[in-house]
Amino acid sequence: DQQFAHHGWSGLVSSVEDFPDNLFDRRRISLHDLIVFELLLEIDALDFKLGKNWTPLGVHINSKPVDLFAEAPRTELREVFTLWQDAFEWSYYDDVIAGLLSSRKQKKNEAAKSFQAVFCIDERECSIRRHVENSDPDCETLGAPGFFGAEFYFQQQGGNFYEKLCPAPVTPKFLIKEYSVPEERPHETLYTRRNQSLIGSTIITFALGVVAGFKLLLTIFRPKMSPAISNAFTHMHRNSKLTIENTDVNDRENDLQIGFTVTEMADRAEGLLRGIGLVKEFAPIIYLVAHGSSSANNPHHSAHDCGACSGRPGSVNARVCAFIANHPRVREILSERGLKIPASTQFVGGLHDTAADQMQFYDATILSPENELLHKKNYAAFENALNRNAKERSRRFASIPTKQNLPKVREAIRLRSVSMFEPRPELGHGTNSLCIVGSRELTKKVFLDRRAFLNSYDHTTDPEGKLLTGVMRPLGIVCGGINLEYYFSRVDNHKLGAGTKLPHHVLGLVGVTNSADGDLRPGLPLQMIEVHDPVRLLLVVEHFPDVVLKTIQSSPEMYEWYVNEWVHIMAIHPETNQSYYFKNGEFRMYEPLKKSLPVAENTLELVESAIEMETNQIADATKENLPVYILK
Repeated sequence: DQQFAHHGWSGLVSSVEDFPDNLFDRRRISLHDLIVFELLLEIDALDFKLGKNWTPLGVHINSKPVDLFAEAPRTELREVFTLWQDAFEWSYYDDVIAGLLSSRKQKKNEAAKSFQAVFCIDERECSIRRHVENSDPDCETLGAPGFFGAEFYFQQQGGNFYEKLCPAPVTPKFLIKEYSVPEERPHETLYTRRNQSLIGSTIITFALGVVAGFKLLLTIFRPKMSPAISNAFTHMHRNSKLTIENTDVNDRENDLQIGFTVTEMADRAEGLLRGIGLVKEFAPIIYLVAHGSSSANNPHHSAHDCGACSGRPGSVNARVCAFIANHPRVREILSERGLKIPASTQFVGGLHDTAADQMQFYDATILSPENELLHKKNYAAFENALNRNAKERSRRFASIPTKQNLPKVREAIRLRSVSMFEPRPELGHGTNSLCIVGSRELTKKVFLDRRAFLNSYDHTTDPEGKLLTGVMRPLGIVCGGINLEYYFSRVDNHKLGAGTKLPHHVLGLVGVTNSADGDLRPGLPLQMIEVHDPVRLLLVVEHFPDVVLKTIQSSPEMYEWYVNEWVHIMAIHPETNQSYYFKNGEFRMYEPLKKSLPVAENTLELVESAIEMETNQIADATKENLPVYILK
């Protein structure tokens, strides 16, 4: 009761106790110490008020305390809610499974690829992949967790702290440092340490107050990128250098090895490529495209960045992994291990800003003359895909006239990301509901409306499922965790979410409060979950059911996600094209009720028809998502 009297704090302290790296300036804090300290404060308060003749507050309570961990009774009302939840979820899942089983009948295109692009599995990349493939039908896109298998801490040049760029439960042993930045990072003059003293703040307030007011008005009516805005592309300077290769294992800092040895680099490159099934038919250029998000005046900014990079942009990971895959000695080791990458194949790192729909590439100067010409052609395909992606996203934003031409819609999307008064620069993971582990042929002809985490995996290269364990290990924690975060925030945004973000204040860089209210707000703000349907994640794996069962049972931490039905899981048999649903510890055959789905010529046709049908009001929170479509 004491801890529930001020929401959020005990959960924060417990999290810091388990993961001290969450604090930039580490402190040894425990929940036990917090509770004891608070009890001592209560005793002091009672001593001061009543002298030492006080009695415990519990003496005046007649009722027995509620057992918060007791089994919840199965009432008729609970049974009705369960039935409604299942009906709500499966009315959508059934369409999805019908679409995937129809799509899987498509044969893989064995023609040479113009280029290959490995995107993060993030469901916001589901649409950009579709548009890239539409812009260049000869290309191939794949999906992998956005840290691309390289776990490390990162320190910007001049930075005082290390940033973890890998999934939160992972504790890296490596450090990548940035150096030789060719120019100073942009800085907002109005934000200076000199305004933290009495005299300095007084002088600056009178001297620059009018200027600050004018700039505020300017940003409202003519928004543009500034140093005060969280810019995804400034996490790392595109022309800086990184300490990626380690030639001396004694080169350490704070018990972290600076960079990777050649063998360690080869291990990570092999893990990435084998994990997504990219072991042959390499294109001349392979892009590793990470993602981040730019937004202004947004205390929940990190919730829009890459979850696989601990809520930060993945640009450093993409650039590091491209360097690793291009390393001559790494190529030799991979060849010895049976993974032969042609000498003409080159890797290029990149970053997709999911809020502004912009893209940037790193170290493209290393490309050979032949690949440089191909890169210019590919760049045009990416630009066309970004235009189309902005169009698809715009249907959810009521402030954007979606019937404009593509460049104008994309410019309006960009301006949203730098607008100080825009509470919805993007909708984050809103509407996420699926995670699909399998070949691109399984999903390529299905319009999933940006709702699916897409993790590439080729069962033919892993018949016994040895790689599948590593592929699926982070999916419950990362994708399932994101899904449940949105689920609970949508079900009860007042208690389990954060309410509207408009009055939120950042408190000590550890949480947000409502204005002067002292309670920390858990969960997500209203503006991120308005369009979200509260359904649990459905994980679909393309492999034999017995292999998938063995995989999820390989560790208790993985198995509990599925046996407790925090996440639904289904296997698609690669030979019989039959689906199997996991329940009560076993996979059982599942036959979708729907045998046919609506057919559309292409994605833009769907978007245009949705805009026309709903008279440009699809952004309203009461509108439902588009149904599952099969694309011709």
